[in-house]
Amino acid sequence: MDTTTVIRDAEDEAGGGERRRVSRAAAWGAGLLLAGVSAVLGFRIADSDGFTPVPQVLAFLPWLLVPAGAALLLAVLGRWRIGMLWSVVVLGLLAWYTDPYGNTDAPDGPAVAELRVLTSNVEFGGGTEGLIRAVRKERPDLLFVEECDFACSALLRKELPRADYPYRESVEASGAEGSVILAKVALKSAPGIDGTLGMPGAVADVRGHEVRIQLAHPMPPVPRGVGLWRSEMRELRDYAAAGDGAPTIVAGDFNATQDHAAFRSVLDTGMRDAARLAGTSRAPSWPAAAPAPLGAQIDHVLATPDFAARDARFLDIGNTDHRALAVTLILHEAETER
Repeated sequence: MDTTTVIRDAEDEAGGGERRRVSRAAAWGAGLLLAGVSAVLGFRIADSDGFTPVPQVLAFLPWLLVPAGAALLLAVLGRWRIGMLWSVVVLGLLAWYTDPYGNTDAPDGPAVAELRVLTSNVEFGGGTEGLIRAVRKERPDLLFVEECDFACSALLRKELPRADYPYRESVEASGAEGSVILAKVALKSAPGIDGTLGMPGAVADVRGHEVRIQLAHPMPPVPRGVGLWRSEMRELRDYAAAGDGAPTIVAGDFNATQDHAAFRSVLDTGMRDAARLAGTSRAPSWPAAAPAPLGAQIDHVLATPDFAARDARFLDIGNTDHRALAVTLILHEAETER
């Protein structure tokens, strides 16, 4: 064997060793990505929000398609057949669960009234001026404002006078605890939800039809705060379930997406997400600084099956980490009323 052949064989062996190292590293990378994604996906399949960091990651469930796709590429690079199959299964399940959740059947009865609804978290009052501009443009009949501090409340009184919004229910407080409902339709006082943050409620008279309305603002599922978030989401679920078929609207910052079991439990009482009905079920509302489609939809307008929905739009109002949501709800007459 000559010297040239020996050198060539050594180079081939070294090259083969390098390829094996790359393959092993790619397979390990794929395995780590798939293990993390599969853990979160498992809780989604089990209809559970789990524990930190699962509920925080579930808010961005569709974006787990990115690491799952990267895992598939790494598995191919590493020639890891089990990883390829695992990746395909995970991608398929993620695609399945990305599909919007809940019923979208149209109401049966004739339409009797329309309501333009707008909800906005103004982040400690910072987005109030932008909200006022949006209100003047959108002209909502019902306005739900979360994190409306004393200054926000006073500015709303000044810039949206009683002539425009004669009815008001509020929790007057500082910081994130303040919340306000303004209405062009008549409101009767009703018990709200006793939460950490203000969640006022009322009963609206919509062309002779009583409509229960409730502002939603449970605490967020931060680490060490997941239990409180679950508890306040249960309060919202119980409110929705207590209507006995009465027309109901629950709107606000839910700090939850359709990928959270706690939010789906509210929908399972019969409530429907207006953004989904209007075809914008995955449009992000938070964080507003992230360019669409990045982010998560945690601001919602929910309504009972008496309502259809159209013209849902998420609005950048400035100086807040949330986009506002404006949507038109159409109230239909129930069969029992005909």
